[in-house]
Amino acid sequence: MIRIVVFASGSGTNAENIINHFNNSSKVVVTNVLCNNPTAKVFDRCEKLNVPCSLFEKEAFFKENTVLHFLLQEKTDFIILAGFLWKIPKNILAAFPNKIINIHPALLPKYGGKGMYGMHVHNAVKANNESETGITIHYVNENYDEGAIIFQAKTALLFEDTPETIAAKIHLLEQEHFPKMIENVVLKDG
Repeated sequence: MIRIVVFASGSGTNAENIINHFNNSSKVVVTNVLCNNPTAKVFDRCEKLNVPCSLFEKEAFFKENTVLHFLLQEKTDFIILAGFLWKIPKNILAAFPNKIINIHPALLPKYGGKGMYGMHVHNAVKANNESETGITIHYVNENYDEGAIIFQAKTALLFEDTPETIAAKIHLLEQEHFPKMIENVVLKDG
């Protein structure tokens, strides 16, 4: 069994979609969700799905080896970032080379980097009157949104689109493609 740990910071819709996708898989299992936000809705989603969801603090992530120790103890094969907002520390990157996958709500390299997440991205896409946007699924390296691209999907934008309608279009792409692309990667590289 290929063992996945999902990292999330917010509502957890992508985490829930990933868990549901692998729910009856005989090859891949989501063993845990780790979260850095005590008020995140992902805790409620995980409870309903019967998947352990644990809170961790900055100190345990960046200075101590607590999170890394947990990942190793759980025999984690892949880490999936599903709306996780912190930069991954070097010790975790070193322990999981090309085994950490992220999704970004834009067509990288556009609209990536520190502070470019969620509505910040959609506002920037709208402000620049882009005719299309999309999602980028990529490996994680030491820089925000600069890891090798695994997959991109595009959606056309209309002049009347708002940041909120852009967010809805992106959400549909995430729900459709993210779990399938994770499955492709982990079965190929696992």
